[in-house]
This record gives sequence, structure tokens and C-alpha cells, in this order.
Amino acid sequence: MFFLKERISLTIDEDLIRKIDLKIDGDKFRSRSHVIEFLLKKALGLKKLKKAFILAGGKGTRLRPITYEVPKPMMPVKGKPILQYHIEQLRKYGIIDIIISIGYLGNKIKEYFGDGTRFGVKITYVEESEPLGTGGALGNAKHLLNEVFVMINGDNLIDIDLDEMYEAHKKSGKLVTMALTAVENPSSYGVVILKGDKIINFVEKPKNPTSNLINAGVYIIEPEVLEIIPNKPCSIERDVFPKIVEQEKMTGYVFAGQWLSTDSQEKYEKAIKEWKGISN
Repeated sequence: MFFLKERISLTIDEDLIRKIDLKIDGDKFRSRSHVIEFLLKKALGLKKLKKAFILAGGKGTRLRPITYEVPKPMMPVKGKPILQYHIEQLRKYGIIDIIISIGYLGNKIKEYFGDGTRFGVKITYVEESEPLGTGGALGNAKHLLNEVFVMINGDNLIDIDLDEMYEAHKKSGKLVTMALTAVENPSSYGVVILKGDKIINFVEKPKNPTSNLINAGVYIIEPEVLEIIPNKPCSIERDVFPKIVEQEKMTGYVFAGQWLSTDSQEKYEKAIKEWKGISN
């Protein structure tokens, strides 16, 4: 499908022009007109994500004894549960239709957030009677996901521009866009190998990493992906994404915002000290 575009002339303040030019990077934004078009779409509410799916059912075994009583996504950082930061970030980008997958100690999540009214969103819960893995949990919610959506791992802290990520996703034409962040020691994580912005491979905890980019736990997913998920417990990272990579239908979005893992006592303590919150 082709869309006609018209050339127009604008008179813009010099300070605003300078701010627009700072966004031009040759990749996400190629020119002033590209930036202005993106900002206009954002202001008018066009081409926006409307729905989110959050994984919040893990047991957090590496954080015991804390997680014997508190579900991992509810652990406090700077006075708020980790999961609340995700909800506030989604609301910031106008995404208020939120599905949360719960399992272990899920009632504590439901008691705190309720239907989402108190937080300015609408929350629907899908419950696991037994652990389904990240892929199985998503498959368990497929009846609620009939349009493009953002999926978030509920136990990391991340500050990311979802509007820019969605723009990159639509530009790519791929089925999945994965947020990528650079870390100092990638050998402790699953490393993502790119060719341009196309993801071509994943390497789990490499001894000699050739990239410092890792999966940040935020994805924009087209609904067709739900048909690939097996009807059984599975991992979306190990059982689904490699199939999409083989089809050359997965792209990476490298972002510069803050990202902190909380999946160990040491990382959780680091997050409490360093997390700066969601940027305005």
C-alpha cells in the first residue's frame, strides 16, 4: 500500500529546530521532516500502541527468602513495586489496556492493582494454574490479543520510548521487534547478534562475546506470532523467537534509556541504589 505525501512549508522557532535536529541520527530519524512527522503522529495519537501484555508469574527463586512472601514483580524499588513502574510507563504512552499474566502469589498482585482504575488503566488478569513459561503464558492470553501489542517482562526496570520503538517496528515490517540494551559484561546474559537492525542469532552467556547487546525484555509483537506458540508450557525466548529469526522476521531496537535487572540479590540491591524512575 502506498500513501501520498504532500510538501508543506513551516515556520518554526530556532530553539525548536535545534531540538528537532538533535533527534536526527540517520537510522531512527533520517531528516527534519521525518522527526516532525513522527512528533505530529505522536501528538495526534496516530499509529499508537493500544494494548500491553506483562509477564508477572515467575517464582523468583534466586531472590528467596524475599519471594517466599512477595511475588518478584511486587518487590519494592524506591517506594514502589517494580510492576507499578511498568504500568506508569505504559500509561505515559497512552497504553491503558493492560493484560497481566499471574501465577505464583498472583493474588497479591490483584489485591494491589485491582482493575487498574486507581492507576488510570484497565487491567485484565490471566492466571496460570501451573507454570507455563514465558511462551505458554502468552499463549494463554491469545484470546485477548488480536492486534499488535507490547510485551514486557515484569521483573526488570526499564525506561524506554515506546513511541519510537513502535515507529521502528512499523518501519521494519517484521513480526517482532526486541528492545536491546548494551551492557558491560554480556557474558552473563543472552547476547543478540544483529545484521543491520535484523536479528540473526542469539548466543546464551558466551565466553567470548562478539556483541554487548542483550535482550531488554520488551517486545512489540504482531498477533500472527501467537499462532506459532505451542499449546503447552514453553519459552518464548527458546521455542518461539528462534523460529521467527529463521524466517528473517525479527528486528532489534537499540535504546539508550536506563535498564536494570533484578533477578538476583546483588542486582536487586544495585537497582534500589541506581534506579532513576521513568523519565518525563
